[in-house]
Amino acid sequence: MATINIYDAKSSFSKLIAAAEQGETIVIARNGRPVAQLGPVDLALHPVVFGDLEGRVRIADDFDAWSEQDERDWFGS
Repeated sequence: MATINIYDAKSSFSKLIAAAEQGETIVIARNGRPVAQLGPVDLALHPVVFGDLEGRVRIADDFDAWSEQDERDWFGS
C-alpha cells in the first residue's frame, strides 16, 4: 500500500487511477497524516433471489391502513 501526499496525488491522478485498476490501494496523506484511500472497486454482484427472505420478514395485515388519527398526525387538525 503506497502513501502519497495530496499535492503529488493531484499531479499524478491518472497514474493513481491506473494503479487502482490494477488492484493497488493508495493512501493519500495531508502533512503526513492519512486522510483518504484510493483503491479498486469490488464489482462482484450478488444475484437477486426472489423469495429469499420468506419466513424471515413479517408484514402486518393492516400495514397500509389509514385512520383519522394518521390523518391528524400527518397533516394536523
